[in-house]
Amino acid sequence: MARINLLPWRAERRKARQREFYGMLGLAAAAGVLLTLLIVSFYSARVSNQEARNQYLRDQIAQVDAQIKEIQELDKKKSRLLARKEVIEQLQANRSQMVHLFDSLVRTIPDGVALTSIKQEGDILTLNGRSQSNARVSTYMRNLESSGWMTHPDLSVIEAKEGNPSLPYEFNLKVKLANPNAPEDGKADAGKAGGAAAAGQATTPAAGGQGQ
Repeated sequence: MARINLLPWRAERRKARQREFYGMLGLAAAAGVLLTLLIVSFYSARVSNQEARNQYLRDQIAQVDAQIKEIQELDKKKSRLLARKEVIEQLQANRSQMVHLFDSLVRTIPDGVALTSIKQEGDILTLNGRSQSNARVSTYMRNLESSGWMTHPDLSVIEAKEGNPSLPYEFNLKVKLANPNAPEDGKADAGKAGGAAAAGQATTPAAGGQGQ
C-alpha cells in the first residue's frame, strides 16, 4: 500500500496563511495610520480655520474699538464747540445789557438820593448811597423794580449818619439783575451772563441824583 506524506503541504499551507494574516494585519495597520492621518489633518484644518476666523474677529474688534475712540473724541470736541457756541450766543444776546443797566441806574435815581458805590457779585448788585429821607429810598426801590433791568430790590440797612447834612441817611440795598429782552424761562441765566460781563466784584463810584 502506498503512503503519502502530507506534512510538507500542511507546512506550506500554514506558512501561506501566516503570510496572508501578516499581510492583512499590515494592511489594517496601514489603513489605521492613514485614517489617523486623515482625522488629524481634518481637525488641524478646522483648528486653523477657526484660528483664522478668531484672528479676523480680533482685527475687526480692534478696528471697531479705534472707531469708538474716534467717535468719543469727536463727541468731546462737539461738546466743547457747543459750549463755546452757547457762551458766544449769550454774550451776543446780552452784550448791550450792561449799557442799559448803567443807563437805568442813572434814570432811576430820584431827587434827594445819591449812590456812593456799586458792587456786583454774580447777578446780585449791591447799591450803597445816601438819601434825604426814607421816602426817597422807597421811591428809588420802586423805580428800580419798574426799570426792567433790575428786580427784587431788598433794603438791608438805612440809618442816619453824620457827614452830609443834606443827605443824612445812609442806605444799603441789593437788586437782582434781569434782562427784559430774554425769554421768560431764561431770565436768570441771561442775568448771570450779563453779570459776568460787568466789572465783577470791583467797587465803583456812582453819580448822584438830580437833587444833590
